[in-house]
Amino acid sequence: MGEQRGQASVELLAGVPALLLAGAVSLQLLAVGYTATLADGAAESGALALAAGRSARPAVREALPGWTDGRVRIDVRSGRIEVELRPPSPLRGLSERLSVSSSVWVRRPRGEP
Repeated sequence: MGEQRGQASVELLAGVPALLLAGAVSLQLLAVGYTATLADGAAESGALALAAGRSARPAVREALPGWTDGRVRIDVRSGRIEVELRPPSPLRGLSERLSVSSSVWVRRPRGEP
């Protein structure tokens, strides 16, 4: 009976790192999904601003939370707005590999400069 208790303890101890790894991977995937949602919303905000005749870059920055400072790249050319955003991650290299982007294209209404 004592051997079975020891066996269960060893199995539990061996399972903890796997459980922690699975949790870390799940949290990273959630962060990537949230970042993709933020990039989509920011690109749309930039497109709406551009369609209204305002500058897209400030609108994109206003649509993003503060933690994205230094993690975002905004490209505005000929009505096309692209927002690339790196998700939060404990490893910078991983964050760069998991970066997400969203792009939109907007045409200004006729009669507008």
